[in-house]
Amino acid sequence: MVRIGNFLFHYRNALFPVVLLGLLWKGRPYFEDDLAAAGVGFGVAMLGQSLRAVTIGLAYIIRGGKKRQGYAEDLVTGGLFAHCRNPLYDGNILILAGVGLAANSLIFMAVGMPLFLFAYRAIVAAEENFLRQKFGQQFDDYCARVNRFLPNLSGIGETLRSMEFNWQRLIVKEYGTTFAWTAGLLVLVMKNLWRSGNYTLRSPLILWLAASLGLVVVAYVVARYLKKSRILQAG
Repeated sequence: MVRIGNFLFHYRNALFPVVLLGLLWKGRPYFEDDLAAAGVGFGVAMLGQSLRAVTIGLAYIIRGGKKRQGYAEDLVTGGLFAHCRNPLYDGNILILAGVGLAANSLIFMAVGMPLFLFAYRAIVAAEENFLRQKFGQQFDDYCARVNRFLPNLSGIGETLRSMEFNWQRLIVKEYGTTFAWTAGLLVLVMKNLWRSGNYTLRSPLILWLAASLGLVVVAYVVARYLKKSRILQAG
């Protein structure tokens, strides 16, 4: 599992988009109404995004590694990492599930999501192997008191009150992820509605979705400019 995880971690930027192509395959829907699918999917994805936002805003951890290899300067155990060892991955899984639901794609939920779940489990195994070798007993003690994926909400209020939320870091580190899933979800919903034949390209709903996509693009450009110009600092 560790070897598979190291492989997937190294090549995830190439392999994950291939699996995401399953979202384009309409296949057999599980919602009769594409709008219902979009609403449920957006809610699930927003839950995942909120989890990622709180995690990054309170305590940041370098999940991308360096040179596509596992990396850690310190063992991060504060913020939401005091309640779950992998809150960012939990957020990713919820976002992927939400986009899959919004796409109303049974084939993605039946094939793509299990592949993603396996991939994340393997990557976590590789990361844990790296952290155990680097931090030894300190990491073992952390694992003994904090679950791998299932959050323990005991004391979560105290955690949130005791730490300062870093909005600049959140924007700098998260604008790309937020743009990717929101833009993708909007495009998939518009595609499904147009394909169903119930809406034309000039219908108010399609125009509203297109305008929302435009706003998402503008927000991405602004956030990228603020980052590149160093007006915002990750901290």
